[in-house]
Amino acid sequence: MKTLKNYRLLNSKLLIAGVLAVGGLVSSCSDLLEEEPKTIVTENFYQSKSDFDAATNAIYFPLRMVRSEQVAVLSAHTDWGYGRGSRAQYNDFDGFNPTNINTAAERWNSFYQGIRNANIVIQKAPLSEILTEEEINSYAAEAKFLRALTYFDLVRNWGGVPLRTELNIEEKDVPKSSPVEVYGLILADLADAEMYLPSSAAESGRPTQWSAKTLLADVYLQLEDYEMAKMKAQEVMDGGEFQLVEISSADDIREKIFGAALISSSEEIFSFKFARQTGQGNGLPWILNHPSTGLYNFGGAYAHYGDATNPFHKEWEDGDLRKGLWQIVDFGLGDSTIVNGKYAESQAVDNTGAGNDLPVYRYPELLLIYAEASARVDGLTVDNLEAVNQVHRRAFGLDPMMESEMDFEMGELTIDDFLDLILQEKAYETQFEGKRWLDLKRTGRAEEFVMRNKGITISEKHYLWPIPLEELNFNEAMSPSDQNPGY
Repeated sequence: MKTLKNYRLLNSKLLIAGVLAVGGLVSSCSDLLEEEPKTIVTENFYQSKSDFDAATNAIYFPLRMVRSEQVAVLSAHTDWGYGRGSRAQYNDFDGFNPTNINTAAERWNSFYQGIRNANIVIQKAPLSEILTEEEINSYAAEAKFLRALTYFDLVRNWGGVPLRTELNIEEKDVPKSSPVEVYGLILADLADAEMYLPSSAAESGRPTQWSAKTLLADVYLQLEDYEMAKMKAQEVMDGGEFQLVEISSADDIREKIFGAALISSSEEIFSFKFARQTGQGNGLPWILNHPSTGLYNFGGAYAHYGDATNPFHKEWEDGDLRKGLWQIVDFGLGDSTIVNGKYAESQAVDNTGAGNDLPVYRYPELLLIYAEASARVDGLTVDNLEAVNQVHRRAFGLDPMMESEMDFEMGELTIDDFLDLILQEKAYETQFEGKRWLDLKRTGRAEEFVMRNKGITISEKHYLWPIPLEELNFNEAMSPSDQNPGY
């Protein structure tokens, strides 16, 4: 029965990943067509539900593929993570070298490919003569959620960027917008997504209204609109759709929260789905793992690692199961070198064929977003303290809903202490999910923590990634003056 269950889980994940990739063929093939066939595609293809299923699935493919590398790079930007080989340059906090400028450009291109595919759905859905109004709203809402998520990635890492939407989809030359304008589109997209996305997804890997509310909470946190961030996070909590997965070991974290055979979990709010299939797998587990740990059947590149003497790790309380995901592995950089086994996969089909999904938002992060926003609005309260304690208890293998001796106590904390605690708890909880560097930038504390834990001063140009030269060269609405500082 166990074998049969695993077979069904794997087949389900293959189906999900396959469906989300099918539409990727549509845009690439249409680029090769002459003008007359292109007109036929425009008028006749985007009509039926199956047409828009394929077009919507096409949004996911480039966004899934870029996510693994995005998370890896952001992890090397942190006060706890390091890169090896060509990735070691990220440790200098001195901006990008020519090699990493090129890889940043590849990520940029993947993000904009996803945006282009989202724009097609948003533009074409209302023109269909077959779809019902409910179906039109649903397709557009999913596309807008994904577009908002993508622009949120772009604006936090590149700053102001060209705003390509359904309204200028045919235009090659689009000027650079300010971050304020980018956030305006993000909020508008998420307002529609929140209104028209379903309360529960028809299939795992699709966004829901809860996904939209969570992303909104994070966006409002970024914009320092703490009242709105608190409200949106509270709505997710009050919805009762999610709960923390209970664990008792580091292996439980690997299997019950990030396992390769998992379809979903009670704490998954939104994830990008992967399967054990060439071209449909997650590359991050191979990037992170080391062959000696036996956690990945193709060994691993151990391209990102940590150091047990780093104060971040040194001060991490023993007994925290999340700390147990790190293992000492001396591969030539010293006997304090540690590698992370958060994403284990014993049946990957190749180096990029892991079945582990990549979380974008999980319930513990939502609880911590609520705790921070609430604390900044209301000060320290029973409710926001409880939100943090639930995450903390679970990390030590305790029932997250039961008071314990591990709990943080209100009388022992100032508001500044509490905000520090939240920032650190989130860092422990979301390692290799691409969150820490963005949180340190958002709170204005990157320089403090990188100096404290790595002894490095951050160059000003390191805070934003370089806009690709091909964008500046071929987009005539932009010029070299639009490049980010230092490049």
